[in-house]
Amino acid sequence: MTVRQASRAYNEKNDALALFSLGANFVVYFGSLYLAIRAAQLDLWWLYAPLVVVLALAAGRLYVLEHDFGHLSFFSRRKWNILGGHLVSPFTLAEFYTMQYNHDEHHRQIGNLEHREAGEIFTMTLREWNEAGFWKRLHYRLYRNPFVMIPLGAFVTYFLVWRFPKNTMKIAPKSVLIHNIVLFAWWGLVYALSGWIGVITIWVSIFVAGCLGVFLVYLQHNFEDTYWDRRPDLSFDQAALQGASCLSFGTWFDEAVANITKHDIHHLNASIPCYRLRQAHRELEDIFPLRRISFREALHAFTLKLWDEETDQLVPFPKDRRTSPAMAPAE
Repeated sequence: MTVRQASRAYNEKNDALALFSLGANFVVYFGSLYLAIRAAQLDLWWLYAPLVVVLALAAGRLYVLEHDFGHLSFFSRRKWNILGGHLVSPFTLAEFYTMQYNHDEHHRQIGNLEHREAGEIFTMTLREWNEAGFWKRLHYRLYRNPFVMIPLGAFVTYFLVWRFPKNTMKIAPKSVLIHNIVLFAWWGLVYALSGWIGVITIWVSIFVAGCLGVFLVYLQHNFEDTYWDRRPDLSFDQAALQGASCLSFGTWFDEAVANITKHDIHHLNASIPCYRLRQAHRELEDIFPLRRISFREALHAFTLKLWDEETDQLVPFPKDRRTSPAMAPAE
């Protein structure tokens, strides 16, 4: 039996558990938003900061649930998943239909060097780096620098790019327009009830959630022994299990991000609902050699920048162009 075949045992949906998970998520979201606003109004800034972090985690978790809605894997009925996706989208800032299409395309092209545009984080090959000019290198260095990529990527993606996301005109221009109207109406309601402090609280939480999101998205496919290849040699199962990570940051972290840390099993079988992913990974790794990535390994992954097609590894920037592997003279 393959890992894919064994993973199908976890496809079953539990609507009661799913509804509880979604409802509890909203309770935490609105509860922390209200308490954070009250803390700011009372100048309790020592309390305000952690409440904003809780709010950011709740918003980020809603995005993971929207991602599950997009795979139609959260509830047992298709229409409930679609309704859920539209319901949470004003709080995640991601319009549902374009998010669904773009993310499905990412799943279809995982590990494919010929379609890297479908990935959330672009990866240049070592050969492309060696052939690149000064400005292209500078742009890529800044792009892959975590101190630029995480904060700037969070702001640009959440506040700007997602207002008119990729493939909008192809997929759902009217839905994107309606989504943005509802989003600004939601912010307007918060302003009417609590003034600018409420709106700023939401904006700050979105930025914090975005930083966590970029951090996780990077680690999902960027680590030393990840997988890239070209057709016809490209293996989807290998791309899923080797090219996507399982982050081992602890049970509480898994719960805070709705188990999106178990990204290898998710890519192998996107029909598994997020509330079954941790159990699936734990039980499957007792049978199959699935790898976990520690926090220390995750931090090391941010030093890796280029895919070396000769060694099949993600590697750092070469220190000297003249002695980089791809440019070294043959002996």
